[in-house]
Amino acid sequence: MKLNTKTRYGLRAIIEIAAQENNKGILQKTIAETQGISVKYLDQIISQLKAANLISTKDGKKSGYQLTKNASEISVYDIYKAFNSPLKLIDCFDSEYSCAKIPYCASHNYWYKLNKQIIDYMESTSLETLTKDHKKLTKNNDELMFYI
Repeated sequence: MKLNTKTRYGLRAIIEIAAQENNKGILQKTIAETQGISVKYLDQIISQLKAANLISTKDGKKSGYQLTKNASEISVYDIYKAFNSPLKLIDCFDSEYSCAKIPYCASHNYWYKLNKQIIDYMESTSLETLTKDHKKLTKNNDELMFYI
C-alpha cells in the first residue's frame, strides 16, 4: 500500500491550516511556501479538502482557509477519504465483488483484519493530535536556529 502525493500533501496542508492560532485563516500562498508544494498542485488539494467539507474560505475569495469544524473532530481517515475511496486493501472487500471462497478463506480474514486495523488507527488519530505534534516540531526547529 502506497499513499499518493495528494493524500500526503493534503494532510500536510490541513495540518498547516489547523496550526493557525489567529482566527483569520491562512492563505494558500503561505501553505504552498511553508510546505514546499506548488500553488497549482495545492489548488487541486484545496479543492478536494473543500469538497469533503473539511475546510472553507474565511471571508470569500482571496482570504485565508480555515477548518469547518474543530481539529479534534477531524480524523486522519476523514482526510484520507477526501482524496481516496474508502480503504480496501484487496478487491474482495468491494460489495460488487463476488467470490464463493470468502466464507472460508483465511487470507480474506487476515486482509480484512489488517484493513480494519489501519482504518481504526486512522480514525483514532485526530487532526488536533497531528497539529500539536507539528507545533512541537516546528518550535524545536525554531529553537535550533542560529541568528547572526
